[in-house]
Parts: sequence; C-alpha cells; structure tokens
Amino acid sequence: MTTVVGVAHTGITVRSLETAVAFWVEALGAEVERTFALDGDFAADVTGVAGARIRAAVLVLGDHRIELLEYREPTRRQHLKPRPHDLGSWHLALDVTDLDRTVARCGEYGWRLAGATGTMMAGPRAGTRFAYLHDPDGATLELIQGADHAP
Repeated sequence: MTTVVGVAHTGITVRSLETAVAFWVEALGAEVERTFALDGDFAADVTGVAGARIRAAVLVLGDHRIELLEYREPTRRQHLKPRPHDLGSWHLALDVTDLDRTVARCGEYGWRLAGATGTMMAGPRAGTRFAYLHDPDGATLELIQGADHAP
C-alpha cells in the first residue's frame, strides 16, 4: 500500500528567478503563492548540496504548484540540456485551449519548439494537438490542446 496522498509540486532549477517567474506568470497565467529563501544546514542537508543558498518561488497554475529554485550558491554547477530521449530528462505537460497562441506567447520568453506541432490522427485522443518546447536552459514543456478545443 502506498503512502502517497498527492503531488505537492514540480520543482525546476532556473538561472534567474525573476525571469522564470515572469514567464510562468505573464505567458502562462500562473499566480505567485509565495517567495522564500533557503540556506544554512537545512538547505544543505535536504538538497545534498553543500553550501546551498537558494531563492525560490511557489507558483499556482491550475490545480498544480510549480516551485522555481535559483541556487545563489554554490556558483559552480553543470548546465545540462537533456533531450526528450535522454535518461533523467523530464517534462511538464499543460492543457491549453489555443496551442498556436500559447506556443507564440512562450516564444516571446525564449521557449522554442523542439520539433513541430502535431495532431493525433487516431485513437481515443484523435484530434488532440501536441507541441514540445524547450527554454534556453533545456527545460521542457509539453502543450496539449484537446480535440474539444479544436479551431
């Protein structure tokens, strides 16, 4: 039997908290729930990152929370840009009502299509449109426009 009772949030490490918050709020309509800082023994012990000093924001998007984390320390880190097929990559899928408009709006914030938009032609999701987008740091969003929102 599982002890999981829900999903608390999706955490994303970002280069700039201000830039990331602007994208999620202005382009996608998220609301800022709170901002906070983590440092000292607690931050290091929980994250496993010695000397961690973090600025963070929790955003609400629909019924889901996004936690954006900007590590101020340590400054030496790797910049990974996993592709969708690389082990350990992740993506967050968002339901949208207008795929083309959302792709264009995300583009204003540096997010680019990973491939092309596509429409499922058969099966229970026939007519549903999909797009994968990447930000300059390699984060991935999947946008899904259900057939019930087709133009």
